[in-house]
Amino acid sequence: MADVTELTLRSEAFEEGGSIPGRFTCDGDDVSPPLSWDDPPAGTGGFVLVVDDPDAGNFIHWVLANIPAEVRSLAEGGGDGTGVPGRNNFGRVGWGGPCPPSGEHRYRFSLYAIPELLDVARGASHPTVITAMHGRVLGRGQLTASYRRAG
Repeated sequence: MADVTELTLRSEAFEEGGSIPGRFTCDGDDVSPPLSWDDPPAGTGGFVLVVDDPDAGNFIHWVLANIPAEVRSLAEGGGDGTGVPGRNNFGRVGWGGPCPPSGEHRYRFSLYAIPELLDVARGASHPTVITAMHGRVLGRGQLTASYRRAG
């Protein structure tokens, strides 16, 4: 496989290594945060976004496939309408915000540039999406932040 280009993924709501504001979690409005990224490598046909919690066995909070190639940002609360949302580990389709049972958890937002849209349907599982894009990643960016529930 060719070299994977590094993408810069960011959010205006929090910084790399910072804290995710409560409004994006189960303790708040539980809306997806705003995200943006730079131009992808040549040949990009779409994007896949995965959000997981490595402190909870890589619990999947969001799978969003088939983000169109021309898109460079997802508005707050608007991601599920931009691509094809998959099923998270809460058993729902779309965004499921941080909701750690105790302590502070990290959340990885991983964006992948792929050469063409995937043949996946709404509600596809994380393994289905990962298998569909296997060996086809042109670029990758990651943003990691944490959340600690009050109390």
